[in-house]
Amino acid sequence: MSVLAIILALLIEQWRPVGERRSLRSTLARIAGSLERSLGGGASQGTLAWLVAVVPAVAVAIVLHALLSAWSGLLGFLFDVGVLYLTLGFRQFSHGFTLIQAAVKTGDVDRARELIDAWRKESVPERDREEVIRLTIEEALVASHRHVFGVLLWYVLLPGPSGAILYRLAVYLARHWGGSGEFGRFARQAAFVLDWPAVRLSAAAFAVVGDFEDAVYCWRTQAREWSTPNEGVLLAAAAGAMGVRLGMPLQTPTGVVARPELGLGDTADGRFLDATVGLLWRALVVWVVVLVLLSIGHVIA
Repeated sequence: MSVLAIILALLIEQWRPVGERRSLRSTLARIAGSLERSLGGGASQGTLAWLVAVVPAVAVAIVLHALLSAWSGLLGFLFDVGVLYLTLGFRQFSHGFTLIQAAVKTGDVDRARELIDAWRKESVPERDREEVIRLTIEEALVASHRHVFGVLLWYVLLPGPSGAILYRLAVYLARHWGGSGEFGRFARQAAFVLDWPAVRLSAAAFAVVGDFEDAVYCWRTQAREWSTPNEGVLLAAAAGAMGVRLGMPLQTPTGVVARPELGLGDTADGRFLDATVGLLWRALVVWVVVLVLLSIGHVIA
């Protein structure tokens, strides 16, 4: 584990983002689609497909990291930075968030609505300004966890950058195969297990850098009502930390979907978009500081 690799990858990604990563996503989509077509069926075939997609990539990352590190510590370090650069970072989703934020500030609700619909890959002309802002905050919180905090945890826990690859592949396959019935069951379960500790550490970081008492209260009393428990923990803690109300009924292309209310305090408005950015950056600073202290303690010991 190299805290310096994390910091360097984040700095490079802020300076020169990889872009939309369309080529990488299209490659993953082709592989996932090919596996589903060739192995598609029940739960056992889904488990085999997940193992075929994930285990070789993780194993190659472990072996390459070990070989490069044995040859040169610098090469091992650069390999870590390269993989983290591809898997970690705010810029993977922040461009869309910034555009919505700008549209809301200028009062262009129609443009903000178009942008959030493009982000969610759906079209709902009935969304009002408050719902657009709520959804933007929710999407940003979930995306930041999946692209930053979850990746960080598993990078720290597993050898080299294999944990970052494991987590990102698991999340991708859960989304790609999640609607495939029994075939996608193992992918959904694997993502849930990997996300369980990561989500709780993200929620704890939000509580530390925000309103701690309200974040913990919302986490304990509201998260279980959410349709996906891990996301419920994340969103409830963040809403409590910021003093904003998230969740609530949602317009969808097929009608209104009932959702529980998360958080306490004010209705979502433009200022909470700024508050979301601040919360995420403060939480990242907490993670990095903790990792630095753990590294120093390991060196001293």
